[in-house]
Amino acid sequence: MNHLFKTKLNAACFVLIPACIGINYLGKLFASVLKLPLWLDSIGTCIGAVLGGPVIGAVCGAANNLIYGFTTGDTITLIYALTSLGIGVAVGIMARLGQMGRLRGAVLTACVAGLTAVVISTPLNIVFWGGTTGNVWGDAVFAWSQAAKMPVFLGSLLDEVIVDVPDKLITLLVVFAIINGLPKKLTSLYDVDNKVERLD
Repeated sequence: MNHLFKTKLNAACFVLIPACIGINYLGKLFASVLKLPLWLDSIGTCIGAVLGGPVIGAVCGAANNLIYGFTTGDTITLIYALTSLGIGVAVGIMARLGQMGRLRGAVLTACVAGLTAVVISTPLNIVFWGGTTGNVWGDAVFAWSQAAKMPVFLGSLLDEVIVDVPDKLITLLVVFAIINGLPKKLTSLYDVDNKVERLD
């Protein structure tokens, strides 16, 4: 189990982290401006998690939320740094277990990441926002659930599921394609059992 959280802190990882944060930032901004029914803010987190492991994934996820929240004034994003951290850890563990090497494993990883997000975010939604998420489409489902007299917890859960699970499925499929398209010489820089630390 110790190898799951083993982290190779080399120059490649220190370059990877800001690059992944930037990808997350742009994805979330894109989804927010276009009012998409997805977050698209975890692609960088998942790339970092697959290449660098759970610790790097957690750092990329949490840092992205904090940076985005403080630079845009989006206080909702700040609270969900916990969720992004959890997603990074979950995807990193699944990757270390070899699940991101094949398409079926990527889909399974997406389900694990989506459910992780739902489990962490639903209580936060209820405590801080009365059950809503801040996503226009998801909150429409929450409004419907409350009009139908469903419990707040169930409505908030549905709100999260309808946004997070499809979002993570798209995210992990994109990440799967990206990672499998990278040259082995590059991905080996992040292999905790590999001593290679240079591209040349």
